[in-house]
Amino acid sequence: MSGIDEKIKLNAALTEQALELYCKKGDGAMGTLFEAEAYSLLGGGKRIRPFIVNEVAKALGGSIDVSMPFAAALEMIHTYSLIHDDLPCMDDDDMRRGKPTNHVVYGYSTALLAGDALLTKAFLTAAENPYATSEMRTEAVRLIADAAGECGMIGGQVIDLSGESRKLEFCELLELHRLKTGALIKCAARLGALCAGYFPDSEQSKAAAEYAEGIGLAFQVIDDILDATASAEEIGKSVGGDAEHNKTTFLTYYSVEEAAKYAKELTDKAVEKISEWENSDTLCELAEYLLNRKY
Repeated sequence: MSGIDEKIKLNAALTEQALELYCKKGDGAMGTLFEAEAYSLLGGGKRIRPFIVNEVAKALGGSIDVSMPFAAALEMIHTYSLIHDDLPCMDDDDMRRGKPTNHVVYGYSTALLAGDALLTKAFLTAAENPYATSEMRTEAVRLIADAAGECGMIGGQVIDLSGESRKLEFCELLELHRLKTGALIKCAARLGALCAGYFPDSEQSKAAAEYAEGIGLAFQVIDDILDATASAEEIGKSVGGDAEHNKTTFLTYYSVEEAAKYAKELTDKAVEKISEWENSDTLCELAEYLLNRKY
């Protein structure tokens, strides 16, 4: 196992511990809701967004005590989006991270409400971060709301759905992924900088955001390649859905080889944005890790 693998695994374990603290238990209908929330929230994964929050904070001199509650809040947003994204009215997927998706296990209505609950819990988690200043908490809530809303992730999903009935132009494809996938990754970097005292108008926050935007787009290019070339067993989720739903992907415009080259160019440019940071090694390793991932 490489050094970056170990760092990602350690961060995932710490994030899992933090997320467990926010999971409730109960009986009856509420118990089922809590169980559905935990099923997806504690469902594993590499926890890349929390990793970026924590590592950007660390690189810029911040503390994980401050960054972890914000990282947990962002992971709740990401998890809610996955639950809703898998629903029959969206991407209609029945497998996620090697397990049946939430609505397959708990039904459409409970899955919808579990996603809603995680969405609202995320803002409460950020707003109640006991280690952050009031200014940090306020800005964190604003950053998360902006990234998750109509000018971010939801806006990207709207473009994605519109592409089911037509071929998207390349500029639309870029905007789709800049919003749907990239907005939360960019938010993760902004949150990390915030935890070190750097607000969005600072040069450090801007560099972190540009780094994240680059690796976020490269991440999606690789995702499109894997959806077309890997097996469901290899990546732990349904594959071939893009072709089945006639979705426009980077492979609509590029061959696999050309797409891989494009992802490499995006990654190299992203790394340049933080190359002058004294403690950027781990973030540079992460960029290469995401570029070369096989699942």
